[in-house]
Amino acid sequence: MSNEETDNPQTCDEDDEASLFRSAVAGTRPLRGSFAEPERKPPSPRARFRRRDERAALNESLHGNVDDIETGAGERLQFRRPEVGQRTLRRLARGSFSVQAEIDLHGMTAVQAETALKNFIERSLLDDLRCIRVVHGKGLGSGHGGPVLKAKVNAWLRRWRDVLAFASARQVDGGTGAVYVLLRGR
Repeated sequence: MSNEETDNPQTCDEDDEASLFRSAVAGTRPLRGSFAEPERKPPSPRARFRRRDERAALNESLHGNVDDIETGAGERLQFRRPEVGQRTLRRLARGSFSVQAEIDLHGMTAVQAETALKNFIERSLLDDLRCIRVVHGKGLGSGHGGPVLKAKVNAWLRRWRDVLAFASARQVDGGTGAVYVLLRGR
């Protein structure tokens, strides 16, 4: 050994550890056979769809895409998920459910309206509300492009999985300028 190697205590320690390891495994043999990959758990479908929904909403906010859903000022909106019966949708459209809360989006930009609506729905879910009303307006002041917020609300509500169904309100509750929304219970 040179002076340099004996002067460096780390080199001696590494040599001692290596020889100690070799003596510890001296009588062992490698295992024979195939080695299986560890089983990987697939991601939760709920989380995957939530991420997809959020990405689509972000993309729409940035690019103004309304998923090609055109809506006229007087057009009635209706939507239901497959697990919601047609009878429930008819009852919702007739106003048979008690409206537990309401939000008015008049005068908001699309970005403001989306944030306000998302927060309102999240609060409603936390408060275990089942039926809410969203006033989006008829878009009569929107010009030739048609009702902006009405079309956006139509697209947003269809995308959010906690929304089971929605239908345009009765005339006394805003008519085609508002929708009743049925939310998923806990």
